Amino acid sequence: MNKESRAYFIVLVLVYSAVFFTLLSALTGFVFVEKRSQLSKERREVALNLAEAGLEYYRWHLAHWPSDLQDGTGAVGPYVHIVNDPEGGEVGNFALTVGGTTACGQITAVQITSVGTATADPIFKRTLTARYTRPSVADYSHIVNANVWAGSDRVINGPYHSNGGVRMDGTHNAEVTSGVATWLCTSTFGCSPSATHNGVWGAGSNPSLWGYPKPAIDFNGISVDLVSLKNYATTSGIYVGPSNGYGWRVTLRSDGYMELRKVVGAIQVWGYSTEYGWQQERTVMSNVQDESTTIILPSCPVIFVEDNVWLDGVVSGKVTIAAADVTGSSIDRSIILNGDITYATTASGLTAIAENDVLVGLQVPDVMAISGVFIAQKGRFGRNHYCESDCSSQSGNQGLPGTLDPYVTRSTLTTNGTVVSNGRVGTKWMSGGTFLSGFAQRFDSYDRRLAADPPPFTPSTSDDYKFFLWQEQN
Repeated sequence: MNKESRAYFIVLVLVYSAVFFTLLSALTGFVFVEKRSQLSKERREVALNLAEAGLEYYRWHLAHWPSDLQDGTGAVGPYVHIVNDPEGGEVGNFALTVGGTTACGQITAVQITSVGTATADPIFKRTLTARYTRPSVADYSHIVNANVWAGSDRVINGPYHSNGGVRMDGTHNAEVTSGVATWLCTSTFGCSPSATHNGVWGAGSNPSLWGYPKPAIDFNGISVDLVSLKNYATTSGIYVGPSNGYGWRVTLRSDGYMELRKVVGAIQVWGYSTEYGWQQERTVMSNVQDESTTIILPSCPVIFVEDNVWLDGVVSGKVTIAAADVTGSSIDRSIILNGDITYATTASGLTAIAENDVLVGLQVPDVMAISGVFIAQKGRFGRNHYCESDCSSQSGNQGLPGTLDPYVTRSTLTTNGTVVSNGRVGTKWMSGGTFLSGFAQRFDSYDRRLAADPPPFTPSTSDDYKFFLWQEQN
């Protein structure tokens, strides 16, 4: 081989060697990058598992010491716990920051932040936050302790449960459940002749979402401790005593104040309910005294009224109002929804608890909107049937005064929140396919925000605490 050929050969060797080493270097770098990425992912997953372990640890801690928000130390956090692998040594740690939501000096929910750190690489931290509380009635659009009929005009968003039978003819997008396998549907539920049907039946939109029999929701368990609410209101919130009249009109304001007026005049009218037939009632105010104004303190936003309540207004913040007589009297107090009830902000919420009924009044807007959790503890949520003045001969002389005739039928009722009723729910009255009284159209939606963070002392549906709003911060 001559010198020129050897030179070309050397050049080729050098070129191919350079290419080979370049490729080898790139491949080696790629392998190292992939390995580093894999290790990073692995350590991030370890950190996430450690953060989850922190949440689970404090859930265990609260099960044993439910009022301890300082991890048994008596000191301010964060509280760091080392996690060891019996075979591999220290895995990492989680650091806990624990806080509580309080109302009237009582812990109503616990917020836990857990930061997980892997020992192998402390740079990779994962942070989880969760709200720890008992599930409440706000998880449902309706909870009813009786047989119920949801008509074809109903639009229901959110879980719907009855401890009795359900005739579901409405449109719905969530589970509809009944506490019974079968029930006797009578003429008051549109069955003529009476017939036995499945726990849930009807012409509703999503039969695949129907479930029966399902565990009943214990109404004794979800009953509110009204005596405790009165004590909270008396010591730190707002207590309103007996009116020595017909009750009180309570108007909530967007600035956080409450207007209070004594009802000294109420028109006596005839109203009909399935449970009691035709009865005289006084739900239409005719005379009220001058108002007094009181601020609702965020530290104890509880209003307890020892009388009947006419309720309306704009809710600011989270507020709980109760109407009850806990002095040993045999009189059970009710709430009359007197007009629209709306929220000042998306962070607002209302729980309205009546010892007896929560009734939509007669003299209300044609298009009415109510937001909140409405609880009829011993009675029912609904609107009574009213008869115009010229139909008194057909109803046994129980017609309204002529000035109230325009209010017998209303257009639309929109409920944003939850209805809890011991008795049958009803806000529309029909006869032979003819609309007689109440609201022609009803829209019901449960409030997701209230389900996660209800007003204080909203009744729970279980004694077991659960995580809500579980999320990663970073």
